[in-house]
Amino acid sequence: MLNLKVSGMTCGGCINAVTRAVQAQDPTAKVQADLASQTVSLQTNLTAEQACRLITDAGFPVTQ
Repeated sequence: MLNLKVSGMTCGGCINAVTRAVQAQDPTAKVQADLASQTVSLQTNLTAEQACRLITDAGFPVTQ
C-alpha cells in the first residue's frame, strides 16, 4: 500500500479526479483519500513514482 501526501484536494470532485487518474493506468487500484489530512492511500500495481506522476499530472502535487 502506498501512502502519499497530496496537496490541493478540497472536495469530492478532487478525490474523483485523483481516483480516475490512477485507475486510468491501473483499473483495479483501490484509492482512499482523506481531505482533512490531505492524504491518499493506494492499493495498486503501480510504482510509487508512477502513482505520484499520475496524481501530479491530474493537478494535485504530491509532497511526500
